[in-house]
Order: sequence, then C-alpha cells, then structure tokens
Amino acid sequence: MIPKRIQIFSFLIAVFITLFSCEKRTNNSLKDIHNKAEVNRLIAVADNFFDTNKYDSAFFYYNQTISICSPSNDAENYISTLNRMAIIQQTHGDYAGSEATITKALPYTKLVKNQLQTWNLYTTLGSNYLNTFDYKNSILYHKKALKLNVKPWKKLASKNNIAVTLIQEKKFNEALNIFLPLENKKEVIRDKEFYGALLDNIGLCYYQIDNNESTLHYLKKGLEIRKTLKSPYGLGKSYIHLAEFYEFKDLSLAKKYMVLSYKEFSRINHVEGRLSALKMIIKNSSDLELKNYSNEYINLVDSTYEVTQKAKNQFARIKYDSKREREENLKLKTHKAQNELKLERQKNRNIISYIIIVLSLCLILILYYYLTSKANREKIEAAYNSETRISKKLHDELANDIYHTMAFAENRNLSLAENKEQLLNNLDAIYSRTRDISKENCTITTDENYILSLKEMISGFSTLNITLILNGLDSILWDEIDKNKKITIYRVLQELLVNMRKYSEASLVGINFKQTEKNILVNYTDNGKGIDTEKIVFKNGLYNVENRILKIKGAIDISSSPNQGFKVFIKIPA
Repeated sequence: MIPKRIQIFSFLIAVFITLFSCEKRTNNSLKDIHNKAEVNRLIAVADNFFDTNKYDSAFFYYNQTISICSPSNDAENYISTLNRMAIIQQTHGDYAGSEATITKALPYTKLVKNQLQTWNLYTTLGSNYLNTFDYKNSILYHKKALKLNVKPWKKLASKNNIAVTLIQEKKFNEALNIFLPLENKKEVIRDKEFYGALLDNIGLCYYQIDNNESTLHYLKKGLEIRKTLKSPYGLGKSYIHLAEFYEFKDLSLAKKYMVLSYKEFSRINHVEGRLSALKMIIKNSSDLELKNYSNEYINLVDSTYEVTQKAKNQFARIKYDSKREREENLKLKTHKAQNELKLERQKNRNIISYIIIVLSLCLILILYYYLTSKANREKIEAAYNSETRISKKLHDELANDIYHTMAFAENRNLSLAENKEQLLNNLDAIYSRTRDISKENCTITTDENYILSLKEMISGFSTLNITLILNGLDSILWDEIDKNKKITIYRVLQELLVNMRKYSEASLVGINFKQTEKNILVNYTDNGKGIDTEKIVFKNGLYNVENRILKIKGAIDISSSPNQGFKVFIKIPA
C-alpha cells in the first residue's frame, strides 16, 4: 500500500509542475487566436460598410480594429485598415487627417511580406499629396510604389499616377513620354475605364502644347470609350476637357460640353467636378443665366464646406472617443493584471504548500506505520480506520481519475484544442480532490490563531463562481471556547463547504455566527440545488456532521427542498 501511495503522490507532483508550466503559454496562445479572430470579424463588418458607401460606420469599425490590432504581429491587417481609413478621410476632403492616419502605418511596411499592401499605402499617400498641391512628394511616393514587387498592372497604374501629377506641374511633354508608351499596352486596352482616362489625359497634354489635331483625336476617342462605360465621372472629365478645347473656337459647342459635364458630375455629386464645370459656365454666361449659375455655385461651395467640416469633426470624434475608451480599458487592464498577479502568486504559494503537505503526509504515514506498531489496540484501530478512510478516498476519488486521465493523454491527439482543454479539466479535477483530502486531514490550530485558521479555511472555498459571505465570526469569544468544540465547528463547516462545492452547484453561501449566554449558534445557507429532506440519507459528509455535533451535545437542524437551496442550523453549548 505505502509504495503505491508514494507513486501516486509522485505522479501528482509531476502533473502539477507540467500543468502550471504550460498554462501560461496556453493562455497566451489562446489570447492571440481570439484577438486575431476579433480583428478579422471587425474588418469584415467595416469592409461591408465601406463597399456600400456607408463611410461613417466603416470608419468606426476600422478604428475599433486598430485599437486591438497588433502592428508587430499582424502588420498586413494594421496597414490595410489604416489605408482604408485614410481613403475615407480623403474621399471627404480631409487630406490632412488622411495623411496623419496613413503615416502611422509607414514604420511597419518592413514587416509586410505582401508588397501590395505597401503599394496601396504609397498610392494613397501620393494621391493625398496631389490633392494638397505637394507635387514633389506625390511623385516621390508614386515612384516608391513603382519600385515595389507587384503585378505589372499595378506598375502601369503607378506610371499613370506619376504622369497625372506631372500634368498638374505643367510638365506636359514629360507626362506624354509616360502616357504614350502605355497607349498600346494590352493590359491597358482591356481595362476600358483606365484606357479612356489615359486617352483623355493624352489629349489634355496635347491641348496644353497647342497640338490641336492630336488633342481633338484623343479627346474624342477617350469620350467614345467612356460613353460605352456610361461612367458619370469619366464622361464629366471628357466633357470638361472638350469644353476647354472649344472655349475659344466654338463657344456654343463649348457651352454645350460645359453643361453636359456639370450634369454628369451632378449625377454622382462629385463636388470638385461640379465646381469646375460651374466656373466655366459662369465665365461664359451673362444676365439671368449668370445670376442663376452664380447662386448655384455659391450654394454648392457653402454646402461643400459644411459637409467637409462635419465629416472632419465626425472622424475626429470617432478617434477621440476610441482613444478615451482605450485609455480607460488600459487602466482597467492594468488593475486586472495587478490582481491577477497577486492571485497567481497566491496560487503558486498554495501549490507549493499542497505539495509539501502531500509529501509530509506520505512521510507521516510511513513513520506512523512503523512507530505506532507497538501502540495500544485502540490507537492501532483508530490509525487503521484513518488510514483506511484516506486510502479509500485516494483510490475512489483519485486513482481512477488519474488512470482515465493517463489513458486519455495516451490515446488522444493533444494538439487539438478540445482534447487539450479536456486534459486540463481532468487535471484540475484531480488537483481539487487532492486539495480537499489534504485539507480534511490537516492539523487544526486551536490557540489564539484559531480564528485566522478558520477564516482561511472558509475563504479557500471562495472561487470566481462562488461568493462567500461571513458574518459575526469576530463576535465570538473563541478564547473561552473548549478546544474540542473549536475543532468540531471547524470540521463541520469544512464538511458542509466540501459538500456544497461537490454537489450543490451554489453560487452564494452565507455563514452567520452568534453567541448567546449559553450557546453558540451557526447558521449556514446556500442557494444551491438543495435536497429533499423527506428522502435525505445521513451518510458520508452529512453523517460526519451530525455525529460531530451530537458528540459535543449540540443540536442540528437541516432545512432544504429541491431547487430551493440548503440551510443548516447548528447549536453548540458555549
């Protein structure tokens, strides 16, 4: 019997060490998996809003993503999310805000394997600089995008972006040197929208260098392609360029194109296009027509400023609220981490104590077996009964569980999350039973430290799921209470709490102490599933409780019913 017990205890110690050494790594791994899953969920929600032009909601969820996304561990999602946020701000004319957002992603481009993410980042930044008339930086970032290892089509787009910026710098010949080689590229011709824009831009360059024949050829060819696409933005651009071409050659035809451009831009509420068309119309109008178009221009400018300002404020408020929420969460997390650290330290101290207790019990049992062999019959019988009871608990409550756990570990794939979780649950159950056995057989202090020992024992049953409320314990004059009665109270409460945790499924337990002139009264109450008092069988824990109380001439009353909790009233002579 003794060697077998030693083997069991040794195995338990090994299990404890293994369990707690891998627990932290497992928790960190699960946390990373959960965090990435939440990031992907938020991005999916935000992308859905983005694709349906619900930019406010998209910006909110992208911002939520950034608050939990780790740029070091998930750089691609971090960069792509910031890029989408910057595009939303750019769309609403908040170019400064867009630049501030996207520059946060620049330090992490070296962590991204897929250079398409970096290409998107540089392209958005180049477009921002173009819209804020910083042509030098615009070309710089489009050239950086051109150098990246991306598909040929993306490189063609970068070249086109550089040429568009050169047009704004009035470097029309340089722009043509880029545009013209693209004209006969198969990839460009297949993309009608890109091809139409390219032809229109070539025509615009020829117009600026006074090549009227080539200008008209490319502008009309670009218009024909855009008509097949029925793209309001593309048609608006073609019409406005044709209006510029005819403005000093055929004013009536030019004005026709101005109005057509304005109508196309109005269909998609493209503010900059509408303003450009209105400027030309006003410039070439008079009398009532001039007044009407001027009023329309003023109203459009006012409403555009208001919308842009509201959008800026909205995005700034979303960022501010998110930042404030993150700061509050950080404080809570810090406080939680401190508490968890304290609990972890306490847990480690408890584990060491339990291991020492288990080893001590093992040694005590061996010494007790050899040193008390010559003792009197009554002591031998008492020792034998104690040993039998402990052995039965070890065999019934631990050995079978350990055997099944070992078999589970041997026959299951522990790399699967569900199997690993099952193994941890089995080991936790073994640990809990070992702790109960050790507590049931430890020495009880009855001196001036008794009240501290009793509190410690009771608080040991408090968990995240079980709340213990203790009242009146300090009101008892424990120094005047007999030693055996102290031990009885300790053991009785211990038995009740063990039964509560094993069987009652209670979440709230109350223990109330009161001392009268002749008696000590103890009221125990829990909100567990209760029992039927008419069918109650006094055995095991409840049998021990009743016997202990009766031996010191006390009284016990049990009140309970199914699903109505469990109540015990104990009266002990003072």
